[in-house]
Order: sequence, then structure tokens, then C-alpha cells
Amino acid sequence: MTAESTGSGSGSKGTIRVVQLYPRDMNIYGDWGNALVVRQRLKWHGYTPELLEYNVGDEFPEDVDILLGGGGQDSGQLVIQDDLQSRADLLTGLAEDGAPMLLICGLYQLFGKFFKTRSGPVIPGVGILDVETHGTDERLIGNVKVLTEEFGEVLGYENHSGQTTLGSGVRPLGTVAKGTGNNSSDGHEGARYRNIVASYLHGSLLPKNPAISDFLIRTAAERKYGAFIPGTPDDHYAVLAREHAARRPR
Repeated sequence: MTAESTGSGSGSKGTIRVVQLYPRDMNIYGDWGNALVVRQRLKWHGYTPELLEYNVGDEFPEDVDILLGGGGQDSGQLVIQDDLQSRADLLTGLAEDGAPMLLICGLYQLFGKFFKTRSGPVIPGVGILDVETHGTDERLIGNVKVLTEEFGEVLGYENHSGQTTLGSGVRPLGTVAKGTGNNSSDGHEGARYRNIVASYLHGSLLPKNPAISDFLIRTAAERKYGAFIPGTPDDHYAVLAREHAARRPR
């Protein structure tokens, strides 16, 4: 486990601990960029970020405020499955206590009930999300636009052959206006449960979607300190990235 923080300084509103789950094996299509965005926006909001990694065999950090998880190939999911199962109770406790989490692609799948791979083996999930995933011969790939009530238009890029269906215990992140999303049939993308945002969207997701970043930060600050005091983030490049992404073809 490694940690990186900025000095708290006299003007800090407090420290927020951000943990990236399994970046060694679950960091495909730039998902580590989500952690970098959260770190920078925490600084802009006046909080001191402490950025940590958790990989297989590490001691799990204490006092976690935000959890981020990325995607990986089936081989990466097989590498982490036993360690993830060993942390199931801890992660479930954090989720039920309201810790904000962003789960992308592979870890979205493994926070569900299971991922049945295309070749046959079933990788068990930790069951926090009421979803299940089946590997298929169809690859869902391309730019995506999702319409959400919470975050407005969410923009990203999908590349997955696993197709996920939602149970009654979760709600979709949003409705797909461009692209495919969770599966090739129901028009939904992602999942929402408590303060978890789960999605298939890479890109990285957060540079183009600051509303989701600020949801994670606000929720973490309110949970830890009782209130969120916003700063003045610089959204100039996020706006440009969104404009560019919106013009991209499927």
C-alpha cells in the first residue's frame, strides 16, 4: 500500500482519504485518472487529499473516505477474486455506512453477485450490488452518452463483453442516449446503490464528469465532518473535454 498526500496546511478544511482498489490489476483504459481528478478537486475545494492504493495482499487502510475501483481484463479479475472475497465484509460495511464509491467496469461487475465469463468459469462477486454479469461473444464498444437525473449528461467510453442486468435492489445510473450501456437490451447504464456510483464508462470517466467527482467529495465530507464547504474548482478543461466527447461518433 502506498500513500500520497499534500500537506494539510492551516487553511485546509480537513483530510479526505481516497483509496484506489487494485490499481495493479484493475487499471485499464486510464481508470487511475479518476483518482487523480478526485485528488485535484479535493484541493480546489480546500480539502487535503490523501491518496492510497490497495493491492492484493496489502493491509487495508483505516478511515477510508472515498473508494475508487477500475476495470480489468478477465485475467485481472481472477487475480483479485480471492483477496476481494476476503474483504467482502469490510467493503459491505463501508457501503452500508454510506461511504462514497466509484466502481468502473470490472469492479462494478465484482461488487455484484457474480461474473460468468464467456469461457465458462464463474467469478464470485461480493454481493453489495444486486446485479449479475454474463460474458458474451458481443463486444460493446464506443462512445456513450447517458442521461441521468443526478448528474445531467454523463459522457464516457465503453469496451466490455460482459453484460450486466440489474436486480430490484439497485437503480440504473441513467438511460443511454448514445451507445449501449449495461447490456444490449434494456437501454440502461450503470447502477446506483446508497452512495455507490457504478458504471461501464472509462475514459477516464471523471475528467469529463465533474458532477460525479463533486458528489463523491461532498458525500465524503458530509459523512466525515458533518458538512461540505465547496471551493471554486476550475472546470475550464472539463467543459472542453465534455464538448469534444459530445461531438464524437459512436
